[in-house]
Amino acid sequence: MGPIVVTQLATGLSVLAGAALVKSVMDQKPMAGPGQFPRCPKCNGTGRVNCLCSRWSDGDVGCRTCSGSGRMGCSSCGGSGTGRPLPIQLSVRPPKRPF
Repeated sequence: MGPIVVTQLATGLSVLAGAALVKSVMDQKPMAGPGQFPRCPKCNGTGRVNCLCSRWSDGDVGCRTCSGSGRMGCSSCGGSGTGRPLPIQLSVRPPKRPF
């Protein structure tokens, strides 16, 4: 066997080992579904909060955001009413090199 074949074989085996590890973790602790998150503390699980237009309203019909209802979608839970993990994006910068 040549070095390329050995490298490909090792890569394939490591992928299979990684998949088996992920499967064993997933079997022990399944992913949370939509009903498994706690209620949102900001809207108390309703998915709606008081619209900002109602704070400064002088008796008009409301704004476009709430369509005149005085309630808008909760920004903490996105209107789902449940707590949810925040999506994050990591950016890695290479260290600065002195010239």
